Amino acid sequence: MIRAVALLLVCQLLGEALSRALALPIPGPVVGLALLLAAGLALPRAAEAARPAAEALLSRLTLLFVPAGVGVAGQLDRLGADALPLAAALLLSTLAAILAGAWTFAAVARLTGGDAPESGEEGGA
Repeated sequence: MIRAVALLLVCQLLGEALSRALALPIPGPVVGLALLLAAGLALPRAAEAARPAAEALLSRLTLLFVPAGVGVAGQLDRLGADALPLAAALLLSTLAAILAGAWTFAAVARLTGGDAPESGEEGGA
């Protein structure tokens, strides 16, 4: 387990160092995660070495949402005052994400020669 945690921390440290040294607009932990992915793909033993720590962290992932929930609860008066703009932003960003996903799917389907399903068409009849 110590090796697994050490591997995760080394990847994060390398990612942070690369991000700062190259002035990347990507956070260091994201670069470290990409390095961990590359190492896992190139060396399956690295992926197996990281598995114990990754599984332990993922099983407790919900704990990471507690600080965000406390922060939201601490700002309820502000949320109430700005409810309409926040609701509009949530609605529009959700709609934009759905449209972007649909357009991306249609574009990839066209590029790969697959047929995008017609609207209203149901699968498997």
